[in-house]
Amino acid sequence: MTDLTPLLPLAREIVERCSAANLLVATAESCTGGLVAGTLTEIAGSSAVVDRGFVTYSNAAKNEVLGVPADLIDRLGAVSEEVARAMVTGALDHSRADLAVSITGIAGPGGGSADKPVGLVHFASGRRGMPARHFAHVYAGLDRSGVRLASVDQALRMLRDLI
Repeated sequence: MTDLTPLLPLAREIVERCSAANLLVATAESCTGGLVAGTLTEIAGSSAVVDRGFVTYSNAAKNEVLGVPADLIDRLGAVSEEVARAMVTGALDHSRADLAVSITGIAGPGGGSADKPVGLVHFASGRRGMPARHFAHVYAGLDRSGVRLASVDQALRMLRDLI
């Protein structure tokens, strides 16, 4: 199990700042399986801030729940900038949230390729009415839990930057 304790101060900051600004948050997560939403909801008072979390681990879920075009996934793969951007747009479109973050990646230990190595994660963050931001990183040398924990940290930092 991944220890989220080191991330709780950042989650607390996000919850407090969003609460003060009356902002709602949504997450769209694939390789992290809901850990971002889980970290935020560890904080007392998060119910005033977290609108919902979408765990869209499969390609079908990305399409059915978030509206990510199936042809986009077929052409570029689920782990891509375009899919991360479509996921964050879908999270905003299918929620009451003002801010959203998405994560899609290859946590490993298998599933990687020369073009998309294990540890590659694409993120997008967006604020309603504004263009989404993208970030990608290869968390080389980390095990599955390490990739997921580092991804949660990055997603929380991106959310904080949107406030």
